[in-house]
Amino acid sequence: MDQAEQLRQRVSQQVRHSGSTRVIAVTSGKGGVGKTSFSVNLAIQLTKRGKRVVIIDADFGLANVEIMLGIRPKYNMADLIYNDRNIDDIITKGPLDISFISGGSGVQDMVNLDKEQIRILISKLARLDTLADVIIIDTGAGIADSVLEFVLNSPEVIIVATPEPTSITDAYSLLKAVNRSKEFLVDEKKMKIIANRVGTREEGKEIYDKLNIVATKFLNIQLEYLGAIMQDNNAAKAVMEQKPVSLAFPNSISTKCYQEIGNRLLEIEEAVEEPREGIAKFFLDFIRQNRRKV
Repeated sequence: MDQAEQLRQRVSQQVRHSGSTRVIAVTSGKGGVGKTSFSVNLAIQLTKRGKRVVIIDADFGLANVEIMLGIRPKYNMADLIYNDRNIDDIITKGPLDISFISGGSGVQDMVNLDKEQIRILISKLARLDTLADVIIIDTGAGIADSVLEFVLNSPEVIIVATPEPTSITDAYSLLKAVNRSKEFLVDEKKMKIIANRVGTREEGKEIYDKLNIVATKFLNIQLEYLGAIMQDNNAAKAVMEQKPVSLAFPNSISTKCYQEIGNRLLEIEEAVEEPREGIAKFFLDFIRQNRRKV
């Protein structure tokens, strides 16, 4: 029995009793496409529909979620690991009771923990599965290993792209990088596309069609189209005010797009009932796969 298997057995009880939480990774092939804005506004729309939502800011070093909300967290994931804090301590409350956790260096440090530290960590993370219905992981951009690991371990992935040719090209590069990994199981992964900052809804569908055609032909990946977010000057104003557009301008066209996408995600949830493994299992697999590379 190898170390990874021993570890899995030791924490299996905590993981087994959690697991009802929906885990969604939001990512992009390049930066500057509105990925974090999408994560925060999606969280707001799901919260308005009665869901308890927690965002994990996993874009290391940039702290985009806290900047967008104008809130500085007191603790981050590293405090959960090293400073004897619990999940409740490191959750920061935002508007409408959406919550977020700053990853900081803590997520990267997980790979270096010993077995007892991992057991304690997973038991703490299992608590998060009781506090949230949906956990949105706001990853970094691009094809760095840290980004790919989040994508590979998330059962549901949303890729944000814009009409810029480089955004579409980089989104395809991300799909190629994911497809090359031996951990990628195409039948178990739901890959969805969001077209952001488009002039028309037709333009959004065109972005999806371009990506889906090449992904299906060359990677054997069937993408799902989740919708488009229209170009909106109010969205830029909201960023400057450090407020999500869904709150700053609730009647704006981009807010209405977020509402539609939130509804669509919940409709998908109702139409397809699948067992969920939750965030504790997610991070256990994250640690296990990264340790294989050491």
